Amino acid sequence: MPNQTDPFQDIRPYFDHEVPEAISRLLDDADFLHAILNYRLANWPKTVRYLFTPVLRWLLARKAKGLRTVADVQNMVADFLQQSLQKSSAGVSVSGLEHLDPKQAYLFISNHRDIAMDPALLNWCLHQKSMDTVRIAIGDNLLKMPCATELMKLNKSFIVKRSIKAPREMLKALGHLSAYIKDSLETGHSIWIAQKEGRAKDGLDQTDEAILKMFNIEGKKRGMDFATYMQSLNIVPVCLSYEFDPLDQAKANELYMLASTGEYKKSEMEDIQSIVQGIVGQKGRVHVHFGEAIQAVFQDPAALAAEIDRQIWAGYRLYPVNYLAAEMDVELDPGEDSLWYQTKMASLPTELRSYVQQMYAAPALKQQQTLAQQEQLAAQHKELEDGATYQL
Repeated sequence: MPNQTDPFQDIRPYFDHEVPEAISRLLDDADFLHAILNYRLANWPKTVRYLFTPVLRWLLARKAKGLRTVADVQNMVADFLQQSLQKSSAGVSVSGLEHLDPKQAYLFISNHRDIAMDPALLNWCLHQKSMDTVRIAIGDNLLKMPCATELMKLNKSFIVKRSIKAPREMLKALGHLSAYIKDSLETGHSIWIAQKEGRAKDGLDQTDEAILKMFNIEGKKRGMDFATYMQSLNIVPVCLSYEFDPLDQAKANELYMLASTGEYKKSEMEDIQSIVQGIVGQKGRVHVHFGEAIQAVFQDPAALAAEIDRQIWAGYRLYPVNYLAAEMDVELDPGEDSLWYQTKMASLPTELRSYVQQMYAAPALKQQQTLAQQEQLAAQHKELEDGATYQL
């Protein structure tokens, strides 16, 4: 539980002085070592794999010898991510970052497609520009193993207590989280949080108003109205666009099971497997778009959520696979892109094809709809201006 000298100890990431002991605990964690061996030596018999445990521990200890601070860990993660992206992507592009002040702390709210890669890519973009990386919101449902908690808190992650069910305790936890987010921003630490709980498995990114209401709990405690408090948070919408989703079939299967049986039960290690597959799986081209810091006045969560959604969809980078899935009449090079999509659809079980198609089509259709709405609003505004001019 939190205490007076360190009120956010129960949810915050590790501080510099806590890094060496956390790494030591990781190196002594059999589940952590076995997870690495199971991944790197997957084709070897389990008994043979585990014989390498002492060797792996020695190698990791040697590699981690120079890790003394959070910044040391972040630099190591950046090097790993750089190597991983070279193998698992066709390159990462970024836009909008030039509009941000490196000395300002921001509350980054992004769409959510991948458990680990979404905040990792945002951090990678910031790191490339020599800007401070963010503190990352992560649900405690992903921290069932002690080693997962150690890894995430070493990597500047703070805990969102989703497993609490009692209403009074949940409200208390949300207030605690709200206070921590504001405290982080006030002390110069930017925050990343997804626009809603859970990934958008159907490709339709939409901000949950409940997230914004959670932010405002601290605002109410300080006696501030919604609009003023939201302005103080320096909210920046961020859109992550992946050409290919390494987990498209897994997501489609979950949607199919929910639609056909009404429930979907995750396997014990499914979240961990999703994290690994999201990191190493082929993503094609990736684009990260940073929107503009929201300074306009929004009187309620619905209006603010609509603005976040508008910026996210306006910043979405569409790829040929999106147009192909949406069956839109757009000139495309009928080469590798069309072949990839046809091969992908043919490889899927019949019952999953419509879900995967919708997943890739949704961004193109939604962006088209968003642009059409903006054009309609612009036309209406022009009519009003013309009418006012005529009356004058």
